[in-house]
Amino acid sequence: MQLEPIFISVFSIFCNRPRVTFAERLVYSKDLAFSSYGEYWKELRKISALHLLSGHRVESFRTIREEEANFMVDKIRECCSSASSAVNLSEIIFSFTNNVVCRVAMGRKFGEDEGAKKFSELIMEFMNLIGVFNVADYIPWFSVVNNFNGLNARVAKNSKEMDCFLENVLLGMANDSTNRVSLVRDNIKAVILDLFTAGTDTSAATLVWAMTELIKHPEIMKEVQTEIREITKGKFCITEDDLGQMHYLKMVIKEALRLHSPAPSLIPHESIQDTNLLGYDIPAQTRVFINQWAIANDPMLWDEPEEFRPKRFLNTSIDYQGKDFKFIPFGAGRRGCPGILFATPNMELPLANLLYHFNWSLPNGVTSKDVDFAEELGIILRKKSPLLLVPTPCGF
Repeated sequence: MQLEPIFISVFSIFCNRPRVTFAERLVYSKDLAFSSYGEYWKELRKISALHLLSGHRVESFRTIREEEANFMVDKIRECCSSASSAVNLSEIIFSFTNNVVCRVAMGRKFGEDEGAKKFSELIMEFMNLIGVFNVADYIPWFSVVNNFNGLNARVAKNSKEMDCFLENVLLGMANDSTNRVSLVRDNIKAVILDLFTAGTDTSAATLVWAMTELIKHPEIMKEVQTEIREITKGKFCITEDDLGQMHYLKMVIKEALRLHSPAPSLIPHESIQDTNLLGYDIPAQTRVFINQWAIANDPMLWDEPEEFRPKRFLNTSIDYQGKDFKFIPFGAGRRGCPGILFATPNMELPLANLLYHFNWSLPNGVTSKDVDFAEELGIILRKKSPLLLVPTPCGF
């Protein structure tokens, strides 16, 4: 049986999101990711695509990305002054994605001061709370438990601090007369919050996993570096013009997304009407979960799926646009992530720079067998422990 036509036909039926209590409190019940499907959601998606995520807009942010990539390289070079000193690559990568998003959304970044650290902690806590299991979403009368386990207090504190931060962000879109849906400050803050959370943590997590896999497989890292260095031919700086030729690099990112998708393994949806799927009667408002991890690790779809093999994407048209249902790290259908164009250069450019400017090794006493692949539970599946690597500058 051909399943893809069946799935396409029911996308519109399962395009709703189930109610998530903590998410509603943290994102004003008005954001794009968790809003119910309807006219408001459609308008919000249009605004996001028009103002932030269109191809033209993403291209306009190119200078920001290239500048931040160069800053990242300079920061690592400063850390190389002492021989064999390891750097916290997880922290450096998060700083890159965070700075890009801050400059795009606010026209400024926080730098390295205490404010930057506080903002990073604020985002991390937000993502943890969004992804935490809340038994009250399934058994409402258990909600009282959250008064004793501290979750209600944490949500209230994070919501207040995040709101204060967003109030300082320019909210010019609220006065856009072309919007069909009337938008107030909370609507725009919810859109900006989506950008900060989805645009920062997901790309950073993917890059950390990519570097983790490459340090575990040095032969693959060497092949990717050879490709990058042959294309750039000793240039001082990599530009986004160079990325189009880096096919192996793109395969590495695809494989990192397949094995370590930053999105939740179980993607929640909700039916908006009664339907029948593969002989099963499914009532309206039924919560269903798409197990994208199981799809990406299915031996019937992938040869040796547990292995990190970027070349499995060689000479294939498989990408992460949501058209190939065996590979959906950004989702698919109407609720697929609208930020793919924004995320792609945010992953490719920094990874190319890391592999071009430096050779990487593990700290003294650490072997490839010791590399930790444990995941931190939450809405974003980050690497639980920081990735500590030793960079060696290349003399270009």
